[in-house]
Amino acid sequence: KQTLLPLLRAEVSAFVFPCHLALQRPELKCMVVELLKCIPLLLFLIFVCGLDYFIFSVLSIIQNHSFVQYSYQTRHHVSVNVMGASLMAQLLRSTIGALNTSVDTQMETSNIACLPKPHGMSREQYLTTCLPLLTLALLCLAQVYPFRLRRVIATFYFPK
Repeated sequence: KQTLLPLLRAEVSAFVFPCHLALQRPELKCMVVELLKCIPLLLFLIFVCGLDYFIFSVLSIIQNHSFVQYSYQTRHHVSVNVMGASLMAQLLRSTIGALNTSVDTQMETSNIACLPKPHGMSREQYLTTCLPLLTLALLCLAQVYPFRLRRVIATFYFPK
C-alpha cells in the first residue's frame, strides 16, 4: 500500500502522531522514566537544603546562648621591712627595698570572637539552587517534541 492510514484500533495506541500537541501513550512512558530519574536528585536537594537550615539553626542557637564574659581583678602588694641601724640592715634596705611593689590588675574578657556568625540562605539563593533541577524536569517534559522532530526527519530521508 502507498499509505499507512487508516490505522486499525489496536494500532492507534502505539502510533505517534507528530502533529498532535498532546502527549501520546508511547511518549508518556519515556517521559515518566526520565522524570523518575530526577527523583534522587530532588531528594538529595531537599536533604542538602534541610541540612543547611539545621546547621544554621544550631549555630544561631550557639551564638545566642553561649556568650560568656569574664571579669578578673587582683591586687598584689609586696613590702619588705628591714629593722635595724647596722651597715648590713642599710645594705639590705637598699637592695631589697627595690623589690617593694604594688600591682593592681583588672581584666575583662569574653568569648565573642570565638562565637559563630551564621548567615542563613535567602529565598533567592534557595531558588538559584533549585532552578537547575526545575529546568531539568521541564526539559524532561519537553523532550517529547524534539523526539517527534527526530521521527519526521527520519521519515524524510527514509520514506519506507
